[in-house]
Amino acid sequence: MDDTSAATPGIDPTKAHPARRYNYWLGGKDNFAADRASGDELERLFPKVRLGALANRALLQRATRFLAAEAGIRQFLDIGTGLPTADNTHEVAQRHAPESRIVYVDNDPLVMVHARALLDSSPGGRTAYLQADLNDPESILADPVLHDTLDLKQPVGLMLIAVLHFIHGHGAAEPIVRRLLDALPPGSYLVATHATSDFGTPEQQALYQQLIAQGKSDVWTRGREEFAGLFAGLELVEPGVVPASEWRPAAHAEIPARSDINIWSAVGRKP
Repeated sequence: MDDTSAATPGIDPTKAHPARRYNYWLGGKDNFAADRASGDELERLFPKVRLGALANRALLQRATRFLAAEAGIRQFLDIGTGLPTADNTHEVAQRHAPESRIVYVDNDPLVMVHARALLDSSPGGRTAYLQADLNDPESILADPVLHDTLDLKQPVGLMLIAVLHFIHGHGAAEPIVRRLLDALPPGSYLVATHATSDFGTPEQQALYQQLIAQGKSDVWTRGREEFAGLFAGLELVEPGVVPASEWRPAAHAEIPARSDINIWSAVGRKP
């Protein structure tokens, strides 16, 4: 990507952004030098971080397939969309249920530019996009685009994939998740993944906390207990709270060490 481009207002190519860094780790080209430098620095300190990104992406695809093909979900609210790559939520969902409707939400203007250009819906379904921030769930829930696309009286798959760890502070993610779930009817599902330091050595955990304190990482890791608490009141889908690579893996898939993934995942149904 041309780092000198200023075609899209609100984009600062000199500052790393999580969506573009994630795109870099996944092998994409929609990123700037600052994103690549940030990704390389984190990968230098944590050499398996790219493997975790790939496992997270694969989990999104498997969970979306479960919701569309097994759970009968036909509406999806994907917050923290990230830059489009292969097998996005709508592509997987509409492959199994062409009538599926998806609303993508992201706070990065570049993401929305690419989303509108590249994310085409199947003829029988619908895909819409809105620029908003997870920190302000009220703005998401009040947006006319959301209500024009999804019927919130019918079950929705709420996808919070690798986004909650950008909400900093102990206990800070729970009220946001709760507000979003409160707006959805029974039969809705929450799919979430979250970075964790649970599987790191004490030295790695201390190093990561130092990076956060120094402002060198924008990812606020959470432990299993706090992550599992986000699903309070929901019916967990088997196998429950597990690393992303261990949630319903493909047959004969090679399961990496948990210390190589460092991402919790779970799917829960609202009763």
